[in-house]
Amino acid sequence: MSVHEVPQRIGKNVNGVALLPGMVLSNEPGYYRADGFGIRIENLVAVQPCNALQGAEREMYEFDALTHIPMDARLIDKSLLTDFEVNWFNQYQQKVRNTLAPLMQSDELAWLNKVTKAI
Repeated sequence: MSVHEVPQRIGKNVNGVALLPGMVLSNEPGYYRADGFGIRIENLVAVQPCNALQGAEREMYEFDALTHIPMDARLIDKSLLTDFEVNWFNQYQQKVRNTLAPLMQSDELAWLNKVTKAI
């Protein structure tokens, strides 16, 4: 088994396979300092039709997160983000909380609420 999905991909090496609803990809944003260190988040996402852009000049897609891992807000300098980026982050954290909260006990739930609070 490969570490990345095939045939679809988003990356430097274009393969010409169009993304279609139901395909799964890994979203791996990261930061790497030359001769230093690197850190990366990895989430699996599914391609789905974008309801917000229905009626556009062509069919549009968006990604739906399949893995639900809180992102550590302590690593974020909010002053460097646009309002759109802040809203995206907060919506993602809310989705993580909504998905995982029913599976947790009180102590775990307190932790989840703390690490998924809005910035």
